[in-house]
Amino acid sequence: MNPKIICLLAALSLALNGSAFALGGKTYEVTGAVLEVTPSMIAVQKGTERLEIGIDPTTKLSGEVKVGGKITITYAINAIKVEGSAASSAKEESKASPTP
Repeated sequence: MNPKIICLLAALSLALNGSAFALGGKTYEVTGAVLEVTPSMIAVQKGTERLEIGIDPTTKLSGEVKVGGKITITYAINAIKVEGSAASSAKEESKASPTP
């Protein structure tokens, strides 16, 4: 999966669920140069990739965050929505239980 998509999903998840860190999920870090700062997003240059991490009013900011500066962002990845289908569930059940 594209790392940008993963980062955007993580950021969106944090924006919608302020308790992500309290849940004890695995956290990740990215360190790089700040490319852009808006009230809802920080873009970071990590190697050759541009990563956009969403922020909201509950995001803890410390130190100076400005374009050109170096920052470290800690984030978590949480699902926003999970959909299953009955067809795939039935197939998995038939594989799990062998027939006599």
